[in-house]
Formats: sequence, C-alpha cells, structure tokens
Amino acid sequence: MSNRWVAVLSGGLSHEREVSLRSGRRLSAALRSVGLVVEEWDADGTLLTRLKEHRPDAVVVALHGGEGENGSVQTILELMNVPFVGTDSRACRRAWDKPTAKGELARAGLATPEWAVLSHATFRELGARPVLDAMVDRLGLPLMLKPDQGGSALGAQVVRDAAELPTAMVGCLAYGDTVLAERFVEGVEVAVAVVDGPDGPHALPPVEIVPENGVYDYTARYTAGLTDFHAPARLDEKAAQAVGELAVSAHRLLGLRDVSRTDAIVAPDGTVHFLEVNVSPGLTETSLLPMAVEAAGRSLGEIYAGLVERAVAR
Repeated sequence: MSNRWVAVLSGGLSHEREVSLRSGRRLSAALRSVGLVVEEWDADGTLLTRLKEHRPDAVVVALHGGEGENGSVQTILELMNVPFVGTDSRACRRAWDKPTAKGELARAGLATPEWAVLSHATFRELGARPVLDAMVDRLGLPLMLKPDQGGSALGAQVVRDAAELPTAMVGCLAYGDTVLAERFVEGVEVAVAVVDGPDGPHALPPVEIVPENGVYDYTARYTAGLTDFHAPARLDEKAAQAVGELAVSAHRLLGLRDVSRTDAIVAPDGTVHFLEVNVSPGLTETSLLPMAVEAAGRSLGEIYAGLVERAVAR
C-alpha cells in the first residue's frame, strides 16, 4: 500500500469550495499518515491534462456540491478509466437530487417527511401567495425549506410562521431554481456514515447533532462551538440499530459506493425519518464522518486507504 499514490480532488467552483479545500487538506494528511503518496489537485481546467500526463493509482473525490457530487466529475473519471473512491456517476445523480432520493426510499417503504417540490417558474406563473397557501394547507407548519440540490445546508431554513414564508423562499431560491418543502419533524437529529467493506456496507456509530440555535444550518455546521455533537448518539439500542439500518438501506437502494452519510431524524415515537444522503461527506474539523470514525475506534487514514485499494481492484 505504501507504493500507492493518489490524487485528492478538492476545491472546484461550487458554493462549497472552501469547505471542500478543508476536507481535502485533512484527508490528504490522513492518507499520508498511513504511508500513501498524496497530491492535492483542484478540480479546474488543468484536471484532464494532469490525468493524462500524470495518472495516479486512484483519485479520491473530496469535492462538495455542484460538479463534484452530481456525477459530472465522476463521469470524466469513468470516461478516462481512472479508478476513484466514491459513488459512480449514475448513482451520484440519483442521490444529488433530494426529491429523487426521497422518492426511491419512500417507494421502498422507508419513512421520510412528506414533501412538495416547487420551481421558481411555478411561483412566477401561478402567483406566490396561492402556491404558498396550498403548500401550507397540505404540509402544515413548521416547514423545512431547502434547495432540491446542493449540500452544507446552504439555503435551508425552518419556517414556523406563514408570514416568514416569502422571505424564506427567496433565500432558498438564491441557491437553486427549485425548492424542496418538507413537513418539519421534531426529534433527535443524527448523521450515520456508511463504509463499504469486504462483507458489504456497514454503518459507523451515529452522530447526534444539537445546534445552539435549533437549526443545523451552514453557520452551525462550520463554526466551532455553535453545535454540540455526541458520538455515539444518545440513543437507546433499538433506535441506534434502526438508524444504522436506515443508512445502510439508503446506501444500497440508491446504489452508493465506498462511503456515504445519511441524515435522519428520530421522532419521539421512535420512527426514523430519512432526510437526505451525501455521497461525499465533509471531512473538516467540525464534520460528522471523522467523529463517527473516531467513535468506531478507527482512523480516517486507515478507512480511506482501504477504499483506495478497493478502487484500484475494481
């Protein structure tokens, strides 16, 4: 394994560029600590030339948002036959579109909050007020609004009063042309990482998320001290098993590969509700996957080095 050299892709041009660069730096250090030779590459106009002239044993995708998670970069790696750690391009597209992922899991019988998907054009053509009224009549309040695509909770917010909806909708649409509105479910918020191994995918210990302001938004995610984390989550054995099973089911049903992270809510009645899944989990100092890895008694370098070997062997 010490002879392997890998390129860690980070950066890119999405709204999450800075977070991705932080993830890339931490992952690179972790891989070097277990003996791999690592170069950090930005996902820019030089990428294809680099892949042709200086082909690595494998690429590790540490991109967040945009082209790094919607399957575009993965398609390029597949076209060039470069082994890479992460989900293939087709499954990336399924997971990237939140309503598509929710629909597939709902059809499989898994719980997920009731939702509606509304485009900017719908509000413009039919009028914002009657559309918002219909949404509240069906889904009730409070609501969780989020862009139908994207990560890091950019544009996501909880609306508890109908008077707040127009402003919240404008803020959400700043990050995309379509809004996913979900019935807000109170409960314990958890994130569950799944890692592929020789015997299939398995869940790491769930991480409980307790944001200071009650909402795990972008600021709460990436500002140290604004959110309390518990790894493992403070769940009873039955609930902990249920969230792990949900995450593994999402990983399998959506065709994900190597590593993923499922976000979920455990309601007071014990029901585990799927929220969304991430094919390129963050690896920063406040990210959830490294906490789960530590709670499992493992190291980030060891896990990703194993995933590099899996990628090379495919």
